[in-house]
Amino acid sequence: MREISSADVTAPDITVATPADRGRVVDSLVAAFADDPVLRYLFPDRAAYPRYAAAFFGDLFDKRVHKQTIWTIGHGDSVAMWDGPAVETGSPDGGLSAGYPADVLARVNAYDDAVRAALPAAPFWYLGVLGTHPDCAGRRWGRAVMRAGLRRAAADGLPAVLETSKPGNVEVYRRAGWEIVREVTEPLHIWIMQQPAP
Repeated sequence: MREISSADVTAPDITVATPADRGRVVDSLVAAFADDPVLRYLFPDRAAYPRYAAAFFGDLFDKRVHKQTIWTIGHGDSVAMWDGPAVETGSPDGGLSAGYPADVLARVNAYDDAVRAALPAAPFWYLGVLGTHPDCAGRRWGRAVMRAGLRRAAADGLPAVLETSKPGNVEVYRRAGWEIVREVTEPLHIWIMQQPAP
């Protein structure tokens, strides 16, 4: 791994993802979420994880790329996938395509249902996925790419909402201005967090 220079932590170029970015986005998210509690719950078989997670993140990418709500650094090294207020939201997004075993689909649906039930009823922008490839960690790119969606939410005068099941992320998000608005305990511990409308 190369040494991180000051150029790596300042003023990264943030772009809206295009279909050409799909491979890098998916690779980065599969690597970034390998030990995430939600992905470990959804895909507990470590041997199957890379294949299932790649299909999962590919589905999420395909649903959003033409809506121009995926922001990236390095064309996928760091990624923020957002849903606008007119989009039906849920977990980091239920609705898998065919080809998953019944037990995987059951876990995805259970997680998705729990998150949907905990989300606000009023319109909001939803940060469904935020991840940075481990090779690019430590550059604060996640926070930078997240801000693009926060600016869209602010421009619409709407709050931003996310969910996390990783305890360490709660404090990271708090430092970035998010507040816990609800907690869910089943099928795993989920914190629903929000940044208020400006």
